[in-house]
Amino acid sequence: GEVFVCHGGLFRDDRVTLEDINKVNRAVEPPEEGIVCDLLWSDPQVTPGRNASKRGTGCTFGPDVTERWLDENNLKLLVRSHEMKEDGYEVQHNGKCITIFSAPNYCDQMCNLGALIRFDSDCHPTFTRFAAVPHPEGIRPMHYAPMPMPGMM
Repeated sequence: GEVFVCHGGLFRDDRVTLEDINKVNRAVEPPEEGIVCDLLWSDPQVTPGRNASKRGTGCTFGPDVTERWLDENNLKLLVRSHEMKEDGYEVQHNGKCITIFSAPNYCDQMCNLGALIRFDSDCHPTFTRFAAVPHPEGIRPMHYAPMPMPGMM
């Protein structure tokens, strides 16, 4: 494989490998720290190194962290999704980290595009962006959300 896909991002610990990830029990509530937490909640940052995340969990990781982790795991690209992007996607870290966000007009208030990614046989990505469609007649925004979100009603 050449592409690693996860929800959040990379790890607070440089020693985490694909083998470590494969050993993780995924049938648990997300923990507050560790491999699963970082896979779910970490985000890329512009600057080198790592920092605490503004989300209060996971971490932020720089282009140097991405480059090193991909090299050490014989991968070429990290694709992640846990961050709204105005244009539906963003390519960062010298083309080695792609955030793809498929929810257009996130929470019925962000006015962002959604996007999807496809890979050709040589693993080169192409992106398709799309806008939200109007709500069906009689269906209020966020109708299927489990509870009203602040500012939505």
